[in-house]
Amino acid sequence: MMIDLAGRSALVTGGSRGIGRAIALRLAAQGADVAFSYRGNEAAASSCTAEIEALGRRGLALQADVRDPASAAALVTTAIEAFGKLDILVNNAGITRDDLIMRMSLEEWREVLETNLSGAFFATKAVMRPMLRARYGRIVNMTSVAGIAGNAGQANYSSAKAGLIGLTKATAREVASRGITVNAVAPGFVVTELTETLPENIKQQILDATPLGRFATPEEIAAAVAFLVSEDAAYITGHVLTVDGGLVMQ
Repeated sequence: MMIDLAGRSALVTGGSRGIGRAIALRLAAQGADVAFSYRGNEAAASSCTAEIEALGRRGLALQADVRDPASAAALVTTAIEAFGKLDILVNNAGITRDDLIMRMSLEEWREVLETNLSGAFFATKAVMRPMLRARYGRIVNMTSVAGIAGNAGQANYSSAKAGLIGLTKATAREVASRGITVNAVAPGFVVTELTETLPENIKQQILDATPLGRFATPEEIAAAVAFLVSEDAAYITGHVLTVDGGLVMQ
């Protein structure tokens, strides 16, 4: 299946590293111009922009903190000014602050909820009017199997990712009549800087629980996103696509 995103423009939050970077590069490879936000790593952002441009597309790195509504709105405004429109929004920005509930600080709770859930709400709110006027849009929220099954030591992260599923379905119902689809991708364990630091015994436990017996690559997650923002997925909305090797079967 050849996905054609020629003439489309996209915004990926948290797009300079890991899964977000893979998504930004995949959308560019399929023909879209791509803006992405990053928090502080200018070197990673610059190299991602260069890779997008090497694919023949326009790339735009925007420093922003999605926890701030004004910053999230400015992301959308700047992307539209640069590209003339915004067809695709991927809410990927996210952090972890893991601890058991009895030890989790209020700051660890709030920071994860504000970044992972409120940040997606702010960006979605900002893109609503332009997409409604255009009568077209593709929104993908990056949730997690932790938001479906829960994960010990991640009450904040699991709650935020579960909240993203609710946000996905509510938004999908609100905007479907205007030709806008809203879906979520729920990765399992993915080979990133974060999972590379896991102790070997924990990695083995995950592999034992995953029917396909391996972690995903960021590119495999990006492929699912590319499908959901394509015309081939025009009749899919309000759906949560698990890309987890069978770890969580519903």
